[in-house]
Amino acid sequence: MSILNLKDIENVALNFEKVHTRSEDRDHLQESFQFLEDFSKDKIIYGINTGFGPMAQFKIAPEKLNQLQYNLIRSHSSGTGLALDEIHARAVMQARMNNFAQGNSGISFGVVEKIAEFLNARITPEIFEHGGVGASGDLVQLAHLALCLIGEGYVYYQGERRPTHDVLKQLNIKPLEVKLRDGLGLMNGTSCMTGIGAVNLVYAERLLFWSLASSCMINEVVESYDDSFSNGLNQVKRHKGQTEVAQFMRDFLKDSNLIKKREELFKNHQDEDETELKKKVQEYYSIRCVPQIIGPVLDTINQAKEVVENELNSTNDNPVVSVEEQNVFHGGNFHGDYISLEMDKLKLVITRLTMLAERQLNFLLNNRINGLFPPFLNAGTLGFNFGIQGMQFTATSTTAENQMLSNSMYVHSISNNNDNQDIVSMGTNSALITKRVIDNAFQVMAIHLIAVCQTIDLLPNEKKNLISKKSKEIYNLIRSEVAMVTEDVPPFESIQKVIQILKNKAV
Repeated sequence: MSILNLKDIENVALNFEKVHTRSEDRDHLQESFQFLEDFSKDKIIYGINTGFGPMAQFKIAPEKLNQLQYNLIRSHSSGTGLALDEIHARAVMQARMNNFAQGNSGISFGVVEKIAEFLNARITPEIFEHGGVGASGDLVQLAHLALCLIGEGYVYYQGERRPTHDVLKQLNIKPLEVKLRDGLGLMNGTSCMTGIGAVNLVYAERLLFWSLASSCMINEVVESYDDSFSNGLNQVKRHKGQTEVAQFMRDFLKDSNLIKKREELFKNHQDEDETELKKKVQEYYSIRCVPQIIGPVLDTINQAKEVVENELNSTNDNPVVSVEEQNVFHGGNFHGDYISLEMDKLKLVITRLTMLAERQLNFLLNNRINGLFPPFLNAGTLGFNFGIQGMQFTATSTTAENQMLSNSMYVHSISNNNDNQDIVSMGTNSALITKRVIDNAFQVMAIHLIAVCQTIDLLPNEKKNLISKKSKEIYNLIRSEVAMVTEDVPPFESIQKVIQILKNKAV
């Protein structure tokens, strides 16, 4: 039995590593297929000798059983909207392949072999975003995957959209010959939402790192006090995520000579008659409350990771074939509620990271509240030059979009399929909206990191060498692609360069 984790998805989907079929998986699948073929000869088995959904009451003649599978694939290839990019389509294929490797689906080994061929040749099936309701699986999206496997529809190969048949002919790859219930098996599962969800989590972990790193760097440039992320403060709040975030900050900032000890606050005696302290006692929440804000984000990502990995390694189609119990079980393992709920939670916490970045950015750009830097981190002539003013509009509007997109899909079930599917998960919609939230978050985070690096440029020379080693590494990474903003030049290309740095940073 094959076991996948997020790192495996990252290796194949993002890094384009090849996949391999194992002999033990082949044996397991062939045994399951043979059992189902024998078991169904004198029994009514859904999806083999019946219609589908509300049409399951109609028995299909033996001579039409094979054509039934092709009819199902073709009729449900009805997606619209944008096509999934190569990374997300590869994750979908890898997820479906691994679901079958559990050996509980009764599909032929040829299905797994064909998916592996597509992955290794970097053939990307045209899978549309719109179509699935996330119950009875991702029927429409996975129908498009199946359509390409049988040599129909369109694929993307070497950057070009082409008829599948032409690409397979060029590469001397034979289309899949569907057997028994291969059509239904391919379509009747949660692999689209799960594959997209897995990629979402890979990028969510990278965003989490950048949010933590930028928060540490801001604490340095404003010379904040160390007790907000101290063990003494955070150990008394009994949440794992908060504790781990505080530890990350202590490790990141351990060699910083800008962070202040709390005991320094009153080191210089002040006039006893003075009623207003000149030195700031506490920073704004977006700087001081990082463990409390990012801690729940970390916990939520870890929970979502566990759920998605469980789904990757589950049998999530219908019916389920059990060679061990010599039986076939009908039910609803195709229902996507687990993934839908976790994606809803994930987009909430990624939006929270976006909001934190936007507020930290505002703090750095507003000289009236930071009291340290020129307005909009302007390194030119005030009034004549504009600094990072224009970028803030983009960050603010994109954050607002994320806030709107954070509304739940999980609770937006609509009955369909002649009310056979009377409560559905909308899991693929949830995963896709979360993908958009993550893409938006990278845009805001890129602008934020540009601003953070600008603050380091604006530090007095004697303080620039006092920042931590990790801050210097990140500063140098950003500056390797993007220069300090001194004159008014269009920054959109710089933002795109930083987005790619952030997205490509494996953690």
